[in-house]
Amino acid sequence: MTETLNELGTHIEAKRPDCVLSWSVDHGELTVEIAPSSLVAFTEFLKSNSRCRFSTLVDITGVDHPSRPARFDVVYHFLSMYQNHRIRVKCAVREEETLASIVDVHASANWFEREVYDMFGILFTGHPDLRRILTDYGFRGYPLRKDFPTTGYTEVRYDEAQKRVVYEPVSLVQEYRQFDFISPWEGAEYILPGDEKDAAK
Repeated sequence: MTETLNELGTHIEAKRPDCVLSWSVDHGELTVEIAPSSLVAFTEFLKSNSRCRFSTLVDITGVDHPSRPARFDVVYHFLSMYQNHRIRVKCAVREEETLASIVDVHASANWFEREVYDMFGILFTGHPDLRRILTDYGFRGYPLRKDFPTTGYTEVRYDEAQKRVVYEPVSLVQEYRQFDFISPWEGAEYILPGDEKDAAK
């Protein structure tokens, strides 16, 4: 399998040297890194080339690298049911950059791109309806960015007095922000199996 994927990676690089920045086969998976500007053309090539025939878009997701100049990796997973191959395609984009939509090549990219926009704030130019898909209307921030607070910014709850849903800033009392990291079992009078070594200290 690895030999076949190496041959496929070599073929793709030879046919589209204008798109491919690097490629590798790791843990039985082929990963190709491409320039963001060539995304649509490269996706069309993967779908139409007789050696590839990656006709199915399985998923699009993102990875946040806050310390990197090109902060995000947008990752595409394609499947060739004809050749029984999978490929991972990665594009590195800066926070202020946009990425071309591939909806015209794979209609299934519509909701995937909306999800990446909703979770990471990455904009896809040419998308027919780029709006949030998983979070609520008026949601602030992008939950899968690593600088997004675990509490979020807004609390959504039903107010019985007002008989409607209300949005309020998150307010946690200080005691919930302090952690002593003490095991709940410390001070117990019995010893659980496996804890004998700690009790001997």
